[in-house]
Amino acid sequence: MADVTELRLAFTVQDFDQALAFYRDALGLEQLADWSSDSGRVVALDAGRAVLELLDEAQAGTVDAAEAGRRVSGTVRFALRVVDSEATARKLAEAGAVPVAPPVLTPWGDRNARLEAPDGMQLTLFTSGEPLPD
Repeated sequence: MADVTELRLAFTVQDFDQALAFYRDALGLEQLADWSSDSGRVVALDAGRAVLELLDEAQAGTVDAAEAGRRVSGTVRFALRVVDSEATARKLAEAGAVPVAPPVLTPWGDRNARLEAPDGMQLTLFTSGEPLPD
């Protein structure tokens, strides 16, 4: 067993209220904690199980080509497994995300939708044909 028991991603955002509304309210991530104080604002949101994917530049290009038709992502991109990627993409677009490409069926069998969040983060929403883990 690895010594690591949790993966956290810490984002510094320009518009805190907009980011909170997008990730917590529109995407539905549960708020675990609020450590805000007079010195600044911070909340922790539960995004479920974490997996760290490492891709080389060639594979990142392959994934971008399959999902968006061209190389579009930077060094960091969220990939979030959701129950219905197309419905979630529509909901997030209504909350301010910009669709990067129409939803696609990938060569590996997932239904993926690529968006750019209001804070500029690239998001892949994917619905897998495999059952969700417990």
